[in-house]
Amino acid sequence: MADQTKIALITGANRGIGLETARQLGEQGYTVLVAARSLKKAEDAVLELKKDGIERAIAITLDVGDDASVEAAAAEVTEKFGRLDALVNNAGDTQRGDFLTLTDEQHLSGFALKYHATVRFCRAAWPHLEASKGAVVNISGIGAHTPEPEFTIGGPVNSAMINFSKAASKRPGAPRVNVVCPGHIETDRLSRRIDVYAEKHGLSREAAAEEMRAELGIAQFGQPGDISAMVRYLCSDQARYITGAVFTVDGGATPGI
Repeated sequence: MADQTKIALITGANRGIGLETARQLGEQGYTVLVAARSLKKAEDAVLELKKDGIERAIAITLDVGDDASVEAAAAEVTEKFGRLDALVNNAGDTQRGDFLTLTDEQHLSGFALKYHATVRFCRAAWPHLEASKGAVVNISGIGAHTPEPEFTIGGPVNSAMINFSKAASKRPGAPRVNVVCPGHIETDRLSRRIDVYAEKHGLSREAAAEEMRAELGIAQFGQPGDISAMVRYLCSDQARYITGAVFTVDGGATPGI
């Protein structure tokens, strides 16, 4: 018999924003499917969630860059649970750097791992999300709104994700589709940026973090939970009248209106 508990699948869920999203949706009563390329990493994340009292957490292996892997995961979910109520596309990263030094392969990889992966999973899961009148939350980023010379792959990728999400939300019978744009969040990625900044400017890591924060014009860096709280809301019934919207969660870093 199909499990009638709401089911949420989160890609890139073994750490950072994805892991916190799994935790918050689990607290909301979802069965959370913790997807990662490495089954070991997904299983470790599930153990961490269960230590925190999230009993309905299940590890699945998924390569979002592989069409067959995505199709198989979507089929497995519906076969085991009979439904899918929330999809959070969080996986994927892009290379930073001067565009004069970035290769075609790096551009193509950035789009493949984040934009195309999001489109691919939405396509595979769409019939199940339509049936449940569920929710899709695509994690983009503030580079979509504010171009910068060191982010000429990630910025266009994030902009494309917003365009796609808004278009998909207008499809007749669509589930709710929204976008969250995180700002500067304390994840492994930000940690690497701080390390690079410290080396480049000959600063201690603490001094580099403080100088970066001041340059960005924010009072503090964000935490993964700041983003997952927004995702949790958008997957809840309280957000039933919200679709095709973009939510910027960046501590005021984005200067535009």
